[in-house]
Amino acid sequence: MTSLGIELSDAGLVAAIAADGEEPKILPEAAGRGAAWPGFAYHDGKRFRFGRDAADAWFVQPRQVCNNFMEKLTHEPSQVGTNGRSPSFSELAYYFLKEYFEQLGRDGTTWDRVVLAIPGAYLKDEATEEEKVGLLLGIAGELKLPLAGIMDLSCASICDGRGPGFNPALPIALVDVHLHGTDLSILSAERRFARRSFLHLPLAGSLQLLKHLTATMGNRFLRHTAFDILADGHIEQTFFRETEEFLLSGAEEYRFQINTSRRAYDLPAKRAQLVADAESYVTSLSRGMQTFVHSSGFAPETLTAVLTHRAASVPGLRARLRDDGFRRIVKLPPGAGAWGAARAGASRLEVPEDLAEVPVEVAVPVQDAHRTFAMPWRAQLAKIAGVGPRPMPTHAIVDGVGTPIKGNGRFTIGSQFAAPDLTLPDQFNAPENCLVGLMRDAGKLWYVDPAAAEERGSGPEDPMRAAVEAGDRLVIRSGDSSVEVLFAHCSPTSAAGNKSE
Repeated sequence: MTSLGIELSDAGLVAAIAADGEEPKILPEAAGRGAAWPGFAYHDGKRFRFGRDAADAWFVQPRQVCNNFMEKLTHEPSQVGTNGRSPSFSELAYYFLKEYFEQLGRDGTTWDRVVLAIPGAYLKDEATEEEKVGLLLGIAGELKLPLAGIMDLSCASICDGRGPGFNPALPIALVDVHLHGTDLSILSAERRFARRSFLHLPLAGSLQLLKHLTATMGNRFLRHTAFDILADGHIEQTFFRETEEFLLSGAEEYRFQINTSRRAYDLPAKRAQLVADAESYVTSLSRGMQTFVHSSGFAPETLTAVLTHRAASVPGLRARLRDDGFRRIVKLPPGAGAWGAARAGASRLEVPEDLAEVPVEVAVPVQDAHRTFAMPWRAQLAKIAGVGPRPMPTHAIVDGVGTPIKGNGRFTIGSQFAAPDLTLPDQFNAPENCLVGLMRDAGKLWYVDPAAAEERGSGPEDPMRAAVEAGDRLVIRSGDSSVEVLFAHCSPTSAAGNKSE
């Protein structure tokens, strides 16, 4: 039996196929730049056209093109159509997906199960989930799809086995860029890798970035050639496509070329120009990411930043995230969500008899996630959100009992067999090498990432660390057991002062 995984991003649908017991494969027509079937619909006066053909009409017939129906996915009218009738956003989504699946069939693809990896914004709250998932189930029923599951796109993406993998002991901050917005998700593992926090940044999608880059590159083209790309919608559309190709290719250099009936025009460009032009967009994403991470109770140093292929193509984003304190940054291959969805279908999901029983997952088994190595225990530093600088802690408290953090060097927390400064409860004696280190340096107390020792050989010489302040909590888990270590600052008492005299 074969399973078809679909990455349902309006920036470009991607499909992967997997036979039972085999690794998934990205389908050729959806590979490469990951934008083979973007979420565009165009009415040419006679009928609707979808995907790339529709996208290529955007600057030529803008009033007849709709590119937000996948984002909206409601019964509201789309304002695109003729004869006095505008199909709803959900109708456009139905015809869009109908043509996509028909195209897959014409290319010879067959499947027994379908798993959809859907944008996190579809699952941001119960009301939205009920509406969006209900419409998707209705579309699947109309198309007679053997639907086996619906997965949060971030959860499906971390299951892609083609990438470099990540440390499962550390939470993940995943960034995904769609046409009209950017999705930020934080995932962490207990019994399952689950989405813990989510934020959608509107008006921060690839279209906004591409339109800005097209305008700045168009101005350079005008200064260089004295030719205005805005003179004709077809020419502007061609220039937009070239900008998109330059952006997604990752090439350091590119040559823009426009041919007219009179002559040919060209402009050499460098990626450094894209980085400079995208600075305001990247700054906006960076601020949104920092606010999201801190409001979720984390510090950048304690997370692994995971970028989808679409997010990684944003010029300068990786460098900005490093400047913001993210020490571990992983780039996913194109179609990671489709790959993970296809694998889930081939390994553990079955088609239910009733569409109403199709599971909707915002968590995946830990063994499904693509990990660099497995740790029998996990430690995670939780910062206080929205609070300014705080004093360095003097005590570590477990189960109401405080232990002074003495000395100027290292302070350890772990099982009794590791002979730590602070001994954890007995249930943490089973894991091997359960030991978390804190160290004093530059007038601060630092939490040393327990994965740093495993990754030190290939990473930077400085250990992965985060400053520990009063009020922070260190959560340590092993199997079903967990314990919180609270860090507190205790001022010297007058009694202690008298005693010292």
